Amino acid sequence: MLVIIGYIVVLASVFGGFALAGGHLSSLFQPVELLMIGGAAAGAFFVGNNSKAIKATFKALPNVFKGSKYTKSLYMELMTLLFEILTKVRKEGLMSIEGDIDAPEESAIFTKYPTVLADHHIIEFITDYLRLMVSGNMDAFQIENLMDNEIDTHHAEGEIPVHCIAKMGDGLPAFGIVAAVMGVVHTMASVGLPPAELGILIANALVGTFLGILLAYGFVSPLSSTLEQKLHESSKVFQCIKVTLLASLNGYAPALAVEFGRKVLFSTERPSFSELEDHIKQSKSK
Repeated sequence: MLVIIGYIVVLASVFGGFALAGGHLSSLFQPVELLMIGGAAAGAFFVGNNSKAIKATFKALPNVFKGSKYTKSLYMELMTLLFEILTKVRKEGLMSIEGDIDAPEESAIFTKYPTVLADHHIIEFITDYLRLMVSGNMDAFQIENLMDNEIDTHHAEGEIPVHCIAKMGDGLPAFGIVAAVMGVVHTMASVGLPPAELGILIANALVGTFLGILLAYGFVSPLSSTLEQKLHESSKVFQCIKVTLLASLNGYAPALAVEFGRKVLFSTERPSFSELEDHIKQSKSK
């Protein structure tokens, strides 16, 4: 929603200001210039990226128009889930959660937290490392190293669409210049026309530079910043799980383990100690 609002503000400011200054909006409507700039940018995008990067970019783009799913309520639900699992481990032993991690969609614990259960990436991350803990063949240092490598891989994959969109945005001003130069060439080839007509051709040519810069800095490049912010949000949830599970592996009680996880969250989504405690108590009473 914020992306759409931002686009409306950009368009209203630029074109509204031009109209208020006495400019004629019809002179900015140059579909051929848009064809040259947009077509060249799209072609360069396909040339400069492999099929995996292209698919990842198209898959990531719809997310910029959606709000963040990593809210305070999600994190409270996640940490309550982890608390309940770790409490069961502490009371009944690691082998007691084997059925829960093998089939989380059928687990009495996991099904209490539908928001978390709906995110298969989070569930896979939790169950994979709980399974390693159950195996008993890896110490905390080895599991931490493996978690870090997986989070780094997730981050590297998430950066692919960010870089693709950023590079496209960087190239648009240059393609705008190309379109402007083509317009100037057309103008020079029509030098025999009356001055009034030549002036129109020159104005049309300059629109190419304007459109390239506007599309780059007003529309495309901001998308890469939004995707990067969403990537950091998606990585934070894995860091929260990592810190919580490692604290448990190092012998801390479930209540302290989830406190470790709470502390790594961004301040905008981090519940207070009392909020999380109340949520856990409410979950126990169900």
